Amino acid sequence: MDEPVFAIVGNDNDAPRRFFDTFRRSEYLEPEKALLLALLEDAIHLYQKYRSARDRAGKEHFREVNDWFMNEGEHWLFSFENVCELLALEPDYVRRGLRESAAVPAPTQKRGRHGSVHREAA
Repeated sequence: MDEPVFAIVGNDNDAPRRFFDTFRRSEYLEPEKALLLALLEDAIHLYQKYRSARDRAGKEHFREVNDWFMNEGEHWLFSFENVCELLALEPDYVRRGLRESAAVPAPTQKRGRHGSVHREAA
């Protein structure tokens, strides 16, 4: 599992254990939960990617994903709150982590002497 998913929960050292406990009932994720988890991971990735966009298309991408996260309705099967409920996550906790992650500068990439990419905080 990629670390960025847990970057939104701050310094809560117990969060990864609680997150994975949700899925420990079986060795493999049920296909539906795997799909929901992929949806949430993609939305977090888009939120982080476009949070400081300056072009019109990037701002529109951010607005759409931000609206999805911040909408408190359960009127749609794939609403953020329904996804969180089905994954046993607290929506307000995830939202708080997203807002806090937006306050942290996005990492930048630098190439090392041998062409490898290193991530550094901006």
